[in-house]
Amino acid sequence: MARRQRAPLFNGHGVTPFVEMDRPVWAELAESTPLPLTAAEIERLRSFGDPIDLDEVQQIYLPLSRLLTMYVGGVDALHQVTTTFLKERTERTPFVIGVAGSVAVGKSTTSRVLQEMLARWPDTPRVELVTTDGFLYPNAVLEQRDLMHRKGFPESYDRRALLRFVVEVKSGAPEVRAPRYSHLTYDILPGEEVVVRRPDVLIVEGLNVLQPASLDDTGRSVLALPDFFDFSIYVDANPVDVRRWYIERFLRLRSTAFANPDSYFRRYADLTDDEAIQTANRIWSTINEPNLVQNIQPTRGRATLVMTKGADHSVSRIRLRKL
Repeated sequence: MARRQRAPLFNGHGVTPFVEMDRPVWAELAESTPLPLTAAEIERLRSFGDPIDLDEVQQIYLPLSRLLTMYVGGVDALHQVTTTFLKERTERTPFVIGVAGSVAVGKSTTSRVLQEMLARWPDTPRVELVTTDGFLYPNAVLEQRDLMHRKGFPESYDRRALLRFVVEVKSGAPEVRAPRYSHLTYDILPGEEVVVRRPDVLIVEGLNVLQPASLDDTGRSVLALPDFFDFSIYVDANPVDVRRWYIERFLRLRSTAFANPDSYFRRYADLTDDEAIQTANRIWSTINEPNLVQNIQPTRGRATLVMTKGADHSVSRIRLRKL
């Protein structure tokens, strides 16, 4: 059978800074590497409504985990020669991966699967995952600032605290703490924290993790989160498909998370199908879609790797930035 060719993304000069591959070509890069996860483990890791399966992990995430371990190894080698040159004896800081994408696109599943896959490779046994949800302002603060209707937009996060967290990780701090967020109560959990203790790899997952630097009060550019990423991934899909996935997930949540008496969204549990579809469409159109179009999607080009999903939620193409 003829080998499928990579489809390059050319600029006006006939060259491209990216390597672009369709699914069969990318899947070949796994070679004969055994899959370290079982079907039961994949079922446990996938997000609600994300139909990831063994084939998807074998063909997409196994090659990606191989590539990432190569990047980690490259950074480790560069660290060794640099410390020798500087006549220092310092340990390599954690390799930080940023994962971005829309609500309902599957970035949480991507992050959890990568965490498990990378931890099975011998050179990266300690892999931690932190979501930026923990750096959302508490609901009381959002309400005070009239930002509850913009929760998930860049201004709803304590961006200084998030940046400080990643800076401390990349500075080699022995222990770094992040607030813990509850999707049940839709709020920060007071007094609860996520503790990160010098992992080999840290995955930072969130809607806006690839946002560029902003200007301070004096008009000068300041540091941004992506400045401290060693690798970044953008999970992409047609917004029409993402809207459909969001609505389908909303409908299913009525009988699961929404039905919990402690859920912030308990009021949605008893909606009829028509009412739920109408409500989900309204939330998507007024919050999630504007955030995607204005803030999230424009950062796609900043990613080291873009995973593009088809209408069935499976990854159809990979675009990787050349070194």
